[in-house]
Amino acid sequence: MRKNEEINDLTLLGNQKTTYPNQYTPELLEAFENKHPDNDYFVKFNCPEFTSLCPITGQPDFATIYISYIPHIKMVESKSLKLYLFSFRNHGDFHEDCVNIIMKDLIWLMAPKYIEVLGKFTPRGGIAIEPYCNYGKKGTAWEKVAFERLSQYGVDKF
Repeated sequence: MRKNEEINDLTLLGNQKTTYPNQYTPELLEAFENKHPDNDYFVKFNCPEFTSLCPITGQPDFATIYISYIPHIKMVESKSLKLYLFSFRNHGDFHEDCVNIIMKDLIWLMAPKYIEVLGKFTPRGGIAIEPYCNYGKKGTAWEKVAFERLSQYGVDKF
């Protein structure tokens, strides 16, 4: 694919008529080619205004979502990620489900070498919940890294 064709495939970037979804919409996610697939490097996104709904009470839950990944062939386009995360606003799911859904949708989109998602939810009822999930591409060194980081979660600060 030539550079201009790839840019033309991105429908949200630069679009002045942005429509904000009112329900969970994973189809919003768009990807583009990683120009450095032989380099291992992290890409990190912080979304400090993430909201979802409690599936039981319907009350809003607020969080900062941290997404870090090591791309392989594809990378997520940031505006599509922003709109995708916004689509959780009226979505009812537990905190743990939200971070796992986000991770799985991004794995489906990009097939990264490694990815981790952390949700730092604000306290409700006096308890803050911080679910963390990760994934390392099967059969690679990143699979072992994922296990090691998960097994150390909460022991060290990362």
